[in-house]
Amino acid sequence: MAPSDLPASLPLCVCLLLASGFAQADRLLVVPMDGSHWFTMQMVVEKLIHRGHEVVTVVPEVSWQLGKSLNLTVKTYSISHTLEDMNREFKYFSDTQWKNPEQSMVSLLTGTAKPFFELLFSRCRDLFNDKKLVEFLKQSSFDAVFLDPFDVCGLTVAKYLSLPSVIFARGVFCHYLEEGAQCPSPLSYVPRLLLKLTGTMTFKERVWNHLSYMEERTFCPHFFKTATEIASEVLQTSVTMDDLFSQVSIWLLRTDFVLEFPRPVMPNMVFIGGINCQQRKPISKVYYLLFIT
Repeated sequence: MAPSDLPASLPLCVCLLLASGFAQADRLLVVPMDGSHWFTMQMVVEKLIHRGHEVVTVVPEVSWQLGKSLNLTVKTYSISHTLEDMNREFKYFSDTQWKNPEQSMVSLLTGTAKPFFELLFSRCRDLFNDKKLVEFLKQSSFDAVFLDPFDVCGLTVAKYLSLPSVIFARGVFCHYLEEGAQCPSPLSYVPRLLLKLTGTMTFKERVWNHLSYMEERTFCPHFFKTATEIASEVLQTSVTMDDLFSQVSIWLLRTDFVLEFPRPVMPNMVFIGGINCQQRKPISKVYYLLFIT
C-alpha cells in the first residue's frame, strides 16, 4: 500500500473528528521522537501542511533529524546533553542488541535500553524549563497534539494543555497500549512481545506468558520512573503511565490487523499499515512489453 492511498487521508480525518463541532482542526501541535521514528511521522505532517493545516513542531535544539526540511513552524528548546552523548548511548544500545538480542521485554527494559531512554526522558524536563516556550504553547489554542509515545513527553504535553492526543506508533512498550485503550489482550491467546510464542500455546507456554506479563507489571514502572517523575513535577500531582495513556483519543497504529494476533480492538484504534512502503511508480514501457510477451 502506498502512502498516498490510506495513511495520507486518515490523520486528516482524525483531526477533523477531534476538533470541536467536527469542524476542521486548523492548529496541530506535533511532539515527535527523534531518529527513524520521525521519517514516517514526517510524511503525515507534510500531508497535513499540504492540506492547509497550521502545524507547529516542538523539538530539542540538538537532534538527529527533527524538524529539518519542513515548511512548518518549529519551536526549539535547549537540552542538557550533546549530540555526542546521544550517539554514544545509542551506539552502545544498538551494538549490544546486534551481538546479544534481548530475549524478553523485561531483559530489554532492565538492560541496555534503559540508559538511552533515560536520556530521552530527560528532554521533557528541559522542555518545561523553557518558560517562554510553555507560555507560547498555552496561548496558541491548539486543537490536538500529534505525538510519538516512546519518549512519553508528548503525552505529558497533551495532559498539561488538556488537549486531545493522537498517538502515532508501531506499538508501545509494556502493557500500556491494551490498558490505555481498554483493549482486551487475553494472555492465553496473545503472546507478550519478544517471547517468540505463537497464538496456539501449550499449557506450559501459557503459564510462561502469564509470568512474563506479571514481570512487565513489576518492572515497567521502574523503567519509566524518570518519565513519570517529570510528568508529576509538571502536572503537580502524582502521575502514572496508566494516567498518561488512558487520555489518548486516537491510536494510529503503523501495522495491519492481519499481522497481529487475533484480539478485539477499540473504535479509536486505527490500523494504518503500509505507510512505510515506497511510493508506487508506473511500470516502465519496456518492462510492460516484456511482461505481456
